[in-house]
Amino acid sequence: MSVPVTPSATTEDSAESRKLRVDVALAEYNALKAEQSKRIGHRDRTVYSTLAAGAGVVAAAASSGHAVLLLALPVVSLLLGWVYHVNDELIGAAGRYLREHTGPRLAALLGDVPALGWETAHRSDARRRLRKIGQMVMDLTAFVVMPTAALITWWTTGPCPAGLVVVSIVETLLLGWLAVMTVLAADLTTSAQRSV
Repeated sequence: MSVPVTPSATTEDSAESRKLRVDVALAEYNALKAEQSKRIGHRDRTVYSTLAAGAGVVAAAASSGHAVLLLALPVVSLLLGWVYHVNDELIGAAGRYLREHTGPRLAALLGDVPALGWETAHRSDARRRLRKIGQMVMDLTAFVVMPTAALITWWTTGPCPAGLVVVSIVETLLLGWLAVMTVLAADLTTSAQRSV
């Protein structure tokens, strides 16, 4: 036996259900923005750590006169560069999810009122592509160019035992791989280009 539902009860249930779905979407938004913020801080500290480690390795090699210490810089740069890359990718993935899922879901729940506009607006300015190219160049400099310069310095400053030459070649190949990953992850598109 079914109980008849009055129109006001249906409207009230629908409004409560919609409010609950909006609250869930906003909670998801807040959680993702908090995760993005945490990862941005961690990512940025990774750059500073790489620069400090690089300076330390170069100083140690210069003061001791042992150029072989320069072989440590590619290892440090590869490890920290990968940590940077993973965090940067997850920051971008959270932003994509908010733009492509949470924003449209909120807009539909609010009656097609635009929602989360900042998530797309900051990607649409005229200088975004230039900033992203600059960021890619800085990332390549910190994580690839500096350790490659250390390798070149080691190769050209003294005896290079065969075993360490093999190590340096492996490091060079891994740095090339990190360079490719950095370029592929650069995300040089704008919102307008992405929707085409």
